[in-house]
Amino acid sequence: MIEIKNLRYTYENSKETVINDLSLNVRDGEFLCVLGRSGCGKSTLIHLLAGLLPLQSGSVTLDGRDMNVPGMDRAVVFQQYSLFPWQTVRKNVLFAMKKSRRFGKEEMERRADLFLEKTGMRDAQGKYPYQLSGGMRQRTAIARALASGAEVLLLDEPFGALDPAIRSDLQKLLRGLWKEERKTVIFVTHDLDEALAMGTRIVFMRNGCIEREMDIPERISECCAGSLGYPDYRELRASLEEWFHAS
Repeated sequence: MIEIKNLRYTYENSKETVINDLSLNVRDGEFLCVLGRSGCGKSTLIHLLAGLLPLQSGSVTLDGRDMNVPGMDRAVVFQQYSLFPWQTVRKNVLFAMKKSRRFGKEEMERRADLFLEKTGMRDAQGKYPYQLSGGMRQRTAIARALASGAEVLLLDEPFGALDPAIRSDLQKLLRGLWKEERKTVIFVTHDLDEALAMGTRIVFMRNGCIEREMDIPERISECCAGSLGYPDYRELRASLEEWFHAS
């Protein structure tokens, strides 16, 4: 579905190449986790896929269509809460649908109800972002992304600033919603356990390129809450730790 070929990117006034001849295919409907240490180029990759940075070299296509500029076929959730502070929760969710021009008024209202309910934000739909906890803001951002009808969800460490309990709840929420909606998800993280709990495949970035990849058996993610006791989990995690130590 998404094809990335020979992607390179260097920030202005910097001699360091952040993305270095990166090629990757992302399958339709998969939950791909991009794992790597800070500074390896993960966030830059998300910004390029979102069209928020200009392509300098290489190509990125979605079903053969260029992804050079932002488009309504993609929705992005960042670590820093990217909600409009002057709009309520509900209006934040409705905004993305209005921009997409895919839905009539009644359908937008129905989808807002649906995804606010699914993310547990319906009772808080009249509140403003400053009245919400960090976890509630990210629930709103997820509801907005899903309600937009975008084919692809791009998530750049969306739970990195949250405490462990809230983070765990949102991991389960997002993966459950992915199973229902079957969107294509690209999820950036530097956390080994988060990648194993969330992904159907993990790619490991180092020095701006994809160094290794690993498919994650469904049973690993399904039992992630108690998976530390499973031999398969321990083996996979040990392999990921070796990758980190080698970087």
